[in-house]
Amino acid sequence: MAIRQLSETLINQIAAGEVIERPASAAKELIENALDAGATRIEIATAGGGKALLRVSDNGSGMDAADLELAVRRHCTSKISETLEDIRTLGFRGEALPSIGSVARLSIASRKRDSTGGHEIAVTGGKIAHMRPAAANPGTIVEVRDLFFATPARLKFLKTEKAEAGAITEIVKRMAIAFPAVRFVLSGSDRTTLEFPATGDDHLARMAQVLGKEFRDNAIALDAVREEISLTGFAGVPTFNRGNSAHQYAFVNGRPVQDKLILSAIRGAYAETIPSGRYPVAVLSITLDPALVDVNVHPAKSDVRFRDPGLVRGLIVGAIREALARDGSRAATTGASDMLRSFRPGFQPNSQRPQDGWSAETSPSRPFQPTTGFGERPQASFDGLSMPTARAEPQFSPPSAPEPNARYPLGAARAQIHANYIVAQTEDGLVIVDQHAAHERLVFEAMRKALHSKRLASQVLLIPEIIDIPEEDCDRLMQHAAELSELGLAIERFGPGAIAVRETPAMLGEVDAHGLIRQLADEIAEWDTASGLSAKLEYVAATMACHGSVRSGRRLRPEEMNALLREMEVTPGSGQCNHGRPTYIELKLSDIERLFGRS
Repeated sequence: MAIRQLSETLINQIAAGEVIERPASAAKELIENALDAGATRIEIATAGGGKALLRVSDNGSGMDAADLELAVRRHCTSKISETLEDIRTLGFRGEALPSIGSVARLSIASRKRDSTGGHEIAVTGGKIAHMRPAAANPGTIVEVRDLFFATPARLKFLKTEKAEAGAITEIVKRMAIAFPAVRFVLSGSDRTTLEFPATGDDHLARMAQVLGKEFRDNAIALDAVREEISLTGFAGVPTFNRGNSAHQYAFVNGRPVQDKLILSAIRGAYAETIPSGRYPVAVLSITLDPALVDVNVHPAKSDVRFRDPGLVRGLIVGAIREALARDGSRAATTGASDMLRSFRPGFQPNSQRPQDGWSAETSPSRPFQPTTGFGERPQASFDGLSMPTARAEPQFSPPSAPEPNARYPLGAARAQIHANYIVAQTEDGLVIVDQHAAHERLVFEAMRKALHSKRLASQVLLIPEIIDIPEEDCDRLMQHAAELSELGLAIERFGPGAIAVRETPAMLGEVDAHGLIRQLADEIAEWDTASGLSAKLEYVAATMACHGSVRSGRRLRPEEMNALLREMEVTPGSGQCNHGRPTYIELKLSDIERLFGRS
């Protein structure tokens, strides 16, 4: 078969398949052009999810007739010279407008700021119409109608109008976060109007517009530099998390990207602080020399390639972990909001109507019936130990007794309810602490700190614990016996299908050796690799900490409760347990007063 030169129209349609995947791709390219033109106001209008209409208007520098003529031709751009090593603009390929024009009905009206009149050009299915004068304000209006009408096969692969409209909304949100000094307006017959007023240099205010007001109260500032790369932005506290990764935004030299390296680094930074299936909220902005990053690895420019990916990953992980250690222990404000909703009369978490088993006795509006006591029935002490316990009934101190100091961040313990939750009074509210989750985190941090210094202290069992487990689990455990010994857990083979535990970590106190060994065996079987357990000692330490922490159902004395609170205040990451669940919830006095209609 003879080789022949493809027509210009077919070449543009092939390029459109790479650059313009869906209406959101076209919106991204047009918004980038507006930003590169110095626009401070960008308005986007859509219809039919962007398939019927996509209009982007800006007040940028505009174009004259000569620029318009070249703008709709392939590989014509004002944004690069002769090299791709110093790209400082969002767009640079010169393919977007001719690619869109080859598969849609495209019209562009533009006027330079210092010009008395504007011009308009149209492209329909790859055919360029003659230039004509047009009345236009300074700036540019790009209108795309009937996207993919020239390539009907592409229409079959588009999603519903609602889904396509949502994808455009996501593009606008990412651009809005990256450029807070620009006003964005998104409107159309297929959506409600969305407006992001300009916030100038206040990046956090713009993030609050996009991510919600709660992000401002739950965000930790990031500012780190490593060699020639700087990282700024905000990371949410671990307990402020979401059900997917859609609330993670990354920018490289102002360019929104969805890079796997960056997303992986975010996951690594939040390891052991967020529950499985939940995702942190973060906005990261990386700034570096354009020569150190290749933005030309993908036609849609959504991926980038760093010259030193290890350096970038280390910077992200280190900066987020440092920020979490510094200020990530506080509980998310959303916990208090959820609790307030549950206190409202008639609240039912999973239903909009009374359940079938409703009765007057269970109604929240039933008449008050005094009981013989305020508290609950006494429970057995932890593991049968004969220890003094805190009573559930209210304790009234005589006037001469000194009051516990409520000026601490987590306040002074006032009561323990259901033998699991500590209620503490602060200067401006109250705090409810999950004693098991909190102590689990404290034990883990102590073990992690000791890991980097010396072998953890162990306690020798008077009679070794013999655990029967499958032979293959015995083999896996014994392969890592030396590493487990560093954590204070000494094991050895005890015949076929059995492991003898001779020492356990001293800081764990009394340990359920059977449960611990079986869980470790299961976890090693799941993620064991050739690198062995050494790279995952912290994960093993978290498992051990869970088995050695204060259990739910254990009564604590007032001094024990206050000691736990004081230890939490000085321990990094104490706002969540090793599984990422919150360890405490704070409720402000103003919220309580609002519940009772006092304010």
